[in-house]
Amino acid sequence: MSTPAPPSEPDFEDLRGLARGLRLLVEIGARTLTEDAGPSGLARRVTAHLGCELTAVVQVTERFPSWENVNVQRGVDAYLAARHSDPDWFGAAGLGHRPHEDMLSLITMPAHVGPVRIMAAGGVRVASAGDLGVGAASYGTAPVGPDENTEVVTFGLVASSAPDGAPVVIGIRDESRFGAPFCNLDILAADQAAATAARDEIERLMRVYDVFRGQVLSFTASEHHGNELVTFLPRPSIAPQDVVLPEGMLENIERHIIGIAEWSRELLDAGQHLKRGLLLHGPPGTGKTHTIRYLTGRLTNSTIILLTGRSIRFIDQAAALARRLQPSMVVLEDVDLVATDRDFAQDGNPLLFSLLDAMDGVGADADVTFALTTNRADILETALADRPGRVDLAIEIPRPDARCRQRLLQVYARDLAVDADLAEVVAGSEGVTASFIKELIRRTVLASLRVGERPPVLRGAHFAEVLAEMNSEHHALTRALLGAGTDGGEPAATDHRQRGRKARLWSPRPAGPARRSGPTTSAACCARPACTRRAIISPRAGSLRLTCARSRMTRSSGRYGCRRRWACNRPPTGNSAGPPGTWTSSMPSAESPRPLATSR
Repeated sequence: MSTPAPPSEPDFEDLRGLARGLRLLVEIGARTLTEDAGPSGLARRVTAHLGCELTAVVQVTERFPSWENVNVQRGVDAYLAARHSDPDWFGAAGLGHRPHEDMLSLITMPAHVGPVRIMAAGGVRVASAGDLGVGAASYGTAPVGPDENTEVVTFGLVASSAPDGAPVVIGIRDESRFGAPFCNLDILAADQAAATAARDEIERLMRVYDVFRGQVLSFTASEHHGNELVTFLPRPSIAPQDVVLPEGMLENIERHIIGIAEWSRELLDAGQHLKRGLLLHGPPGTGKTHTIRYLTGRLTNSTIILLTGRSIRFIDQAAALARRLQPSMVVLEDVDLVATDRDFAQDGNPLLFSLLDAMDGVGADADVTFALTTNRADILETALADRPGRVDLAIEIPRPDARCRQRLLQVYARDLAVDADLAEVVAGSEGVTASFIKELIRRTVLASLRVGERPPVLRGAHFAEVLAEMNSEHHALTRALLGAGTDGGEPAATDHRQRGRKARLWSPRPAGPARRSGPTTSAACCARPACTRRAIISPRAGSLRLTCARSRMTRSSGRYGCRRRWACNRPPTGNSAGPPGTWTSSMPSAESPRPLATSR
């Protein structure tokens, strides 16, 4: 019995030709099914209103940040209301999530049959798109105030007309849930001019009915995709008598912030700028943030944008929003976090340049205020004050004197029964801050409650007990955190912050720590020829000013070669010893001199 010969190996080119033929056959089948199915129900609804073929539909799209969805909704609602039309929003049934396709692509997708996909392994797949029939619109919620929300369309279409009467279809689509953090306004029409006119009118109405106008806002970042969000904050209500500052200081601040707005038209007619900058600086706990809160409550017709901590990175968005919603005020708390002098960092801080660009880009004619607060005015970038409108008023808020401490005690204890000589409390709280006094009142109330007094009574013995406790050595860090003083009224926090730090003497690359030269502490002024930068040497919290022997240099001078030595030119204070002009370190060893803090 003979064995048949095995079949020969198929030719590789024949197999490739067979594969191409099969793929062509599937594609022809898919196109045939698509043509038989015709346009989807959603496409028929749109073309019936526009009166044209689907291929002739023009789409005009405007993209906004996702937090503008509520304003897009307000603009569309106002546009529809002006045309006396009852909006009938509709969407697509069985659409699924397709964040990377635009509105017109979704509408033109045929019924039943989706796109043909050639797989990586050489296979062909005909995807099912579902029946894109007419369904209900999708809705979500968006805030319109600190405690108020409203419904917004996240995916929907509505039939309307352009300003000239031509039919248009308006669409809103929020992509932020499954795609990029944007909200699209889509206008479909048979004529591009009609679609553009409808879009422009909706944008105008968005600004007229802007939900952010006159609100207190802050920028945050959501956990989803890192999207930026705008948060509404309640507007504080603080009476002028509750802002305890030295005589005339609050009036000066109000004149600069509020007074300029009252004469805005006259100032513009005289060719003067309206944009202004305010810097509040001073020790922690003296009332800088409290003063800003008071201004926020006073400016009831202004939009306030508060940036603090990580939200300062949204300075560009905040400046654009302030320009749009003027009169407005942009508040940057602890601005030294991003506006440190460029001499402290070799490459600079990118947020510093964003801040300077934002303050310049708003425009001199804009009724916008930039209010900055800091505890470290000595390290701020001097370019903040180089141009009018950046910072044109800097006010130091000091620790309260005896009169201010008396007023603070009266403010924080005004609703409580007091049986004590407040003059003794004022005398015993020399060098403290407003935060310290507020905590003093709270602890005194607790002391009264512990002895069974209902309601509590603030007695002299309670004050004495609490003051002794807060001034004890065991509460040194607490006093530092509250901005309270130590010997001579100097801040205890300064010693804690500076301990162990190296000298930073205004250079991109410091020359090293301070060097000890007999009883005089000196340090090398580094990296600039003819350098005349100044430094401050701080044995405790005092300020012993050191200056370079040469004349003051200009910023344009070179940056290399200077090795000048610094020498003290003021009498010693605090822990210093020896004749004027010298300073003896209080550190345990000569190899570890007291650290230096720098200033101009």
